Amino acid sequence: MISGDDRNSVEYPRALMTLRTHVAHRQRGLAILLVGLILGGCSPFADRTPAPSAAVAPSPSATASPTPAPIVPSDFVTGPARWTDCGSGFQCAPLRLPRDYDDPTAGTLDVSLIRLPATDPATRIGSLVVNPGGPGGSGVEFVRDNGTSFPKAIRARFDIVGFDPRGVNSSSAVRCIDNLDGLADVDPSPDDPAELKALVDQAQAYAAACAQRNAGLLPYLSTEAVVRDLDQIRIAVRDEKLTYLGFSYGTLIGSMYADRYPDHIRAMVLDGAIDPTLTEVQLRTGQAKAFEVELSRFIADCAKRVKCAFHQGGKTRQAFDALMASIDKKAIPILRTAGRRRVGPGLAFSAVLGAMYNRAAWPSLALALAYAKAGDGRLLVLISDPFRGRKPDGAYSNQSDAYFANTCLDFPVSTDLSDFTAMNDSFRTIAPHFRAAAFNDLTCAFWSVPPERKPAPATALGAPPIVVVGSTYDPATPYAWAKALAGQLQSGVLITRNGDGHTGYFVSACVQAAVNTYLTDLTAPAKGLTCAK
Repeated sequence: MISGDDRNSVEYPRALMTLRTHVAHRQRGLAILLVGLILGGCSPFADRTPAPSAAVAPSPSATASPTPAPIVPSDFVTGPARWTDCGSGFQCAPLRLPRDYDDPTAGTLDVSLIRLPATDPATRIGSLVVNPGGPGGSGVEFVRDNGTSFPKAIRARFDIVGFDPRGVNSSSAVRCIDNLDGLADVDPSPDDPAELKALVDQAQAYAAACAQRNAGLLPYLSTEAVVRDLDQIRIAVRDEKLTYLGFSYGTLIGSMYADRYPDHIRAMVLDGAIDPTLTEVQLRTGQAKAFEVELSRFIADCAKRVKCAFHQGGKTRQAFDALMASIDKKAIPILRTAGRRRVGPGLAFSAVLGAMYNRAAWPSLALALAYAKAGDGRLLVLISDPFRGRKPDGAYSNQSDAYFANTCLDFPVSTDLSDFTAMNDSFRTIAPHFRAAAFNDLTCAFWSVPPERKPAPATALGAPPIVVVGSTYDPATPYAWAKALAGQLQSGVLITRNGDGHTGYFVSACVQAAVNTYLTDLTAPAKGLTCAK
C-alpha cells in the first residue's frame, strides 16, 4: 500500500541481508543499498548500522512514569523525561500524556521516547527530535537503528531524540489483525467484480476488527493529537524551543506543529514534504503518477545496461509487463523456503513499490524480477516483507494498523464505492502499474470513527525559517508538494535535490551540508538552493 508518504519498515529485517548475498553471487561488485523503509514507510533511509533491535523502552513497572502537572483547560504540562539506560548507549523514557487534550476526564495514554546523547556535552545545543514518517513508523526504532549514522557535527551538538507517535509500536499501540499474510493474497488492483468484492470484504473486515479491539483508542490517534504530544516532548526534553527534523509523514506533523506553535520553534526541517491542502484523492493521484514516472526511469535504466539482471535483451518494459500479468493470473512459489506462501499480485506490487523509494535498491529489484521470471518469488518477498512490516519470524509490526488508525482520521474519504472504482479507471491511463493506489484507503470508508482533519494550508505566521527539502523524482512525496508547502509557509525555504528516491538528507551531501549548517547555526540556506544529487 501507499501511505501519506510511505508505509515502510524502519529497519532491515535479517532476511534482507540474504538478498545482498544473492546479488553478490549474481553480479560481482554490484553496489547494493537496499531500501531502508518507514509504512510506511516507513524510514526512507538505508540502515547504516544493522543490529538486533533490543527492547527500546523500559516497562512501566521498571521505571516510574513522570508525574504530570495538573491539567488546565485545553492544555497539559508534563514534567521532565525520566531517562534510563536501555542499551548500546541509548536512553529511554516513557511519557504519560492526555488521551484527549480537551477532555481531562478521558484519561491518559503512553508515548515512548529514546535518545542518543550528544557526544560533546560542552557544546550541546539541545535535542534534535526526529520523525521518520509513516503514518505508523517507529521513531524509537529509527533512532536506535540509525542514530549513529547522523553526521558527527550533529551528533556532537544534539541529543538525537525519537518517539513513537501515539498508537505506534511501543506507544499505546493499536492492533487490529495479528497476522496480515492473508491480506496479501487479495489482488489490490481488481479487474473483475469478484476481485473487487474480495477487496471490499477485506477492507470492511479489517475496519471491523480495528473497531472491536481498539474502541477506546481509535478516536484519539489523529495527527493533531500527535502535534500536541510533540510540544509536550519538547517540554519533557527541557528545550525552550523545538529543533525538529521530519521526513515524509513527519513533515505533516511538522507543518501542523508550526501552524499551531510558531513561536515554539528553534529550527525545523521538513524533508519529503506532504502538501497539507491535498484531499485523499489528490494525494493518491499525485503519488500514483510519481511512482509511475519512477518505475519508467527504473525500466529505462535497466534496458540500456546489458549488466542489469532484468535487461531482457533491452526489452525490459515488455518483459516486466508480461511478468506482472503472469503473476496476476497465477501466483509463483517461493522456492527453498518453509511454508506455503506464494507471490501473487499483492506481494509483487509491494516489492516494486518498495524498491522505488531508493534508487540504490533498483539492482535488487532487477535481480528479484529475474528470479520471478524463472519461477522463484523468494527475492520479491525479501523486498516486500519489510515494506509491509513482516518480520523474519512471520510476525508483523503494527505499522499497518497504526497507518489506518491515523490516516482515517486525517483524510476524509468517500463512502461510495463508485468513487474508488472511478479513480481506479482513471489510473489505467495515468498510472497503469499503480492502480492499487486508488483503493489504498478503502478501509477508511468503513472506519468506525469519523475523520477530523480538513485539508488546509500551513502558514506558520511568525515562525523562524522552516527548511523544506524536495527531490525532483521522489515517488512517495512528489516534488510539487515540497514546492507547495514551502510557498504556503510564511518563512518557508526550499532546497531542491535533483535525483531519484524518497527524501534527500541521507543521500545528498549537498542537502546535508545545508541542513546541518541551519540546524547548528540557524543560518537558512540561500534562496533557490539546488543540489545536483
